[in-house]
Amino acid sequence: MPVAVPLRPPSFSLCAVAAAALAGCAAATALPALPSRPVLGITLAVAAVLAAMKRWPWARLPALALAFAAWGALHATQRMGHRLSPGMEGRDVVITGRVVDLPRRRGADVSFLFQPLPRAGEPPVRGILRLTWYRAPRVPEACESWRFTLRLRRPRGAVNPGGFDAERNALQRDIAATGYVRASPGNARLAAGHCVDGWRDAIGQQLDAELGPQGARILKALATGDTRGLDAADWDIARATGTSHLIAISGFHVGVAAGGGVLAVRALYLLLPWLATRLPRRIAQGMAGLGVAFAYGMLAGMGLPTVRTLLMVAVLVAAAASRRRMGGLPLLALALVAVLVVDPLAVLSAGFWLSFAGVAFLMACVVQAGKGWRARLAAMLRTQAVMSVALLPLSFWCFGSASLWSFPANLVAAPLVSFAVIPLTLLGCAALPVAALSGPMLQGAALLVGGLWRVLSPLADAPGAHATVPEAGLVPVMLATASAAWAFAPRGLPLRGFALLGCLPLVFPPRDDPAEGAFRAWVLDVGQGLAVLVRTRSHTLVYDTGPAYAGGGDAGAGTVLPALGALGIAPAHLLVVSHGDADHAGGAASVHRRFPAAPVVSGEPGRLRLPAGACARAPPWAWDGVRFHFMAVPMPSGGKASANDQSCVLAVEGHAGRLLLTGDISGKAEARMAAGELRSPLPTVTTIAHHGSRHSSTPAWLRAVRPRIAVASTGWRNRFGHPHPLVVDRHAAQGVEVYDTARSGALRIDVPATGAPRVVREWRRPARRYWRE
Repeated sequence: MPVAVPLRPPSFSLCAVAAAALAGCAAATALPALPSRPVLGITLAVAAVLAAMKRWPWARLPALALAFAAWGALHATQRMGHRLSPGMEGRDVVITGRVVDLPRRRGADVSFLFQPLPRAGEPPVRGILRLTWYRAPRVPEACESWRFTLRLRRPRGAVNPGGFDAERNALQRDIAATGYVRASPGNARLAAGHCVDGWRDAIGQQLDAELGPQGARILKALATGDTRGLDAADWDIARATGTSHLIAISGFHVGVAAGGGVLAVRALYLLLPWLATRLPRRIAQGMAGLGVAFAYGMLAGMGLPTVRTLLMVAVLVAAAASRRRMGGLPLLALALVAVLVVDPLAVLSAGFWLSFAGVAFLMACVVQAGKGWRARLAAMLRTQAVMSVALLPLSFWCFGSASLWSFPANLVAAPLVSFAVIPLTLLGCAALPVAALSGPMLQGAALLVGGLWRVLSPLADAPGAHATVPEAGLVPVMLATASAAWAFAPRGLPLRGFALLGCLPLVFPPRDDPAEGAFRAWVLDVGQGLAVLVRTRSHTLVYDTGPAYAGGGDAGAGTVLPALGALGIAPAHLLVVSHGDADHAGGAASVHRRFPAAPVVSGEPGRLRLPAGACARAPPWAWDGVRFHFMAVPMPSGGKASANDQSCVLAVEGHAGRLLLTGDISGKAEARMAAGELRSPLPTVTTIAHHGSRHSSTPAWLRAVRPRIAVASTGWRNRFGHPHPLVVDRHAAQGVEVYDTARSGALRIDVPATGAPRVVREWRRPARRYWRE
């Protein structure tokens, strides 16, 4: 007679629990709007009930995912609630607070993070403020308390194809507002302070004194996470060789520091064996490793890779103390769950995915090395190949580009930095009070880093250093990542040789090029500036490259190049810089550096720091059935035209529509242009001249051009008030559709071979994520 066996609830592994938690937190980030707090509270209660019901044991993992989704949404609700009230934008407010992190000085300007402190009579502002003090009379130091008069606004960034999401980054870092310090007699330093950031700054100053700012710049990044001394060229070399993770303090570096603590205790127990009678060596080693790792993590600023490694070390120590062994994947899963419990919004960070995926790949794909140097060498090569190649799909997804030189570069750089430079740097910093000890170690580390940089520099300009793929959906990225892991799996897994076929949808996505005689244009969101991409069937033109930024960098490198890669329309075949003003030409050098074969033409070639011809002498040409020509802007009768009025005015004419790119020409220049050339039977799309200045886009110009669609490229809440309401009204009176990149983000405009031109997409609208302003 059969015996009834009662059903027991299934026991889920730590890996399954971690997967459910990760799925829940990731799902919460896809919400277009956040539920209310009562709804989230009810969701958590429902998840708890489902998890406790014995009749539905299989509902526990979905319940866990639901609970973590609600947990992540609650954190997001709290941080979104920290954002500056809209009513406080654009007003002068007095706020007292403390300087956090390390202030950065660029010329006479200083940027820093500021934590407001509750003070009677001051507006309640929570979260962190990202501030700039222009022409600062004094640089605020880390940990100091100050009272400032500030002009603030809610976090807002440009929204472009392939671009950096500044608003998501602000949410992750709890940035409540951005702004600048106003000139006021009330601005005052109230008190000094003591904090970890102050110690980091002091160590950096000692390294500068020992090695000089140039020699110490990379060692400061390795020792304390202080990257203020690194310039754009340093970062470009690191990104182009896939070694950025070695400059920033990574989890592996923290692991090396923990290993140093373990070795020190082991040596101590060898010298003093009687210590084992007081405290078991295994526990002492774990505690020392955790202590050293925690101290290093504090100096590093407690970034996500650091926190993840500290949690893993803590779990190892706890397992050792309880005399339990735990496998690698369960250990990683436990660290993942711990990170998501502490900060469920960590899933918004690219470093989170790369960090955990990299360790998981190593555990799954790298087998234990056999005996002998050949086996160890093969294991090292395989390890580096897994980290460099298997993470490429995620790198393309997170950053839009990756370096094909990552494998050979890291093969040299990773062991050198991790096992020589890092130990010498940390020991040198620990011995700073004794110059005779610290000097040789720090100089040796600087010598090694300098040699490494000379080896990596040529690779930064090699083909493949900035490989890009068009933006793809989540499915091709997941398929390519799984295929890369499959290819590196241990022997015995079938069909490994065909695994990389799964990468083809990511590398070669379906193309949708314009037809013959048709073209597309993207007006990018570069703030108060202009950058336009024009694509025919097989050619790409870049018109203007946006501004250069006061803090370093430019829109060419930060916006134009990522957009070209994300849209799959690189390389550029022609670069047109309308004139020499910084808001139009600021990124030209970066674009030209990436595509040196593309000719450059400009209305003011003499003002550019690169070889360029004059657009006035450029003959008309045709690409794929689309005609291009520069319109003549006659000189004034009384003398030389202004810089704005020397702008190149480019007409792009397809079979069924026309695009006019107008630079910064004024109403006077518009009046000098031939009305007959401006008129066209084709429906016209135009950029609004000079960002919508009241002195451009005159009624006579609009009557001659007769645009259907007009786009103003402006910065949000810009100080010029562009586009001017009178200009918007002039266009509205003519029945023109007016778009503004400050409100729309980047825009895609299609001019088909048949049919009317139309705006196909606005990158900021609709707001598909809850953090988007």
